[in-house]
Amino acid sequence: MKLFVTGIGTDVGKTIASAILTEALEADYWKPVQAGDLDNSDSHKIKDKISNSKTHIFDNAYALNTPASPHLAAKIDGLTIDMATIKEPKTKNHLVIEGAGGVFVPLNDNDSIIDLIRSDYKVIVVSRHYLGSINHTLLTIEALKAKGLKVAGIIFNGAENTDTESLILNRTGINCIGRIDEEPYFDKNVVKEYAEVFRHALLELK
Repeated sequence: MKLFVTGIGTDVGKTIASAILTEALEADYWKPVQAGDLDNSDSHKIKDKISNSKTHIFDNAYALNTPASPHLAAKIDGLTIDMATIKEPKTKNHLVIEGAGGVFVPLNDNDSIIDLIRSDYKVIVVSRHYLGSINHTLLTIEALKAKGLKVAGIIFNGAENTDTESLILNRTGINCIGRIDEEPYFDKNVVKEYAEVFRHALLELK
């Protein structure tokens, strides 16, 4: 199973969700494009937050120095992101793939994060409640569906809002994989607890 984790925007909790999914499935992990924070990248964060010994963390296809949109970070580094060079790593294990920002974050003049998502990926959308988040969540899901991509589920991250969550689930018909509460911190133990809760729903994905 290959899960692609995307968000409705930046800083909605994709990496912590990816850590939980990776731990739940003892999956391998891959972040194709990392922009900025290379000394404490999302790959580093995943490694620090999982407990299992089975996960292999694959190198980024592009590790860019500037914390900015990948197209701009690449330009600053004197590069152009070439989609042909972004090769999915080969593994016999489950694979969790983490995007960058939302689905229309640009990679170059023509391609965006959504163009990294293959037809055999199961897409997990991470949503976080704020003013405008309903619109951003529905737009994200509509964009994915318009490209014929499989949206396997939603993860809600942060403080609960039952009215918003019910509306989104009813409008989209997509299952909620689980919700991540506003925890004071996330360490290996907390991630492992969530992983145990999420595991059944993940293994039921079709």
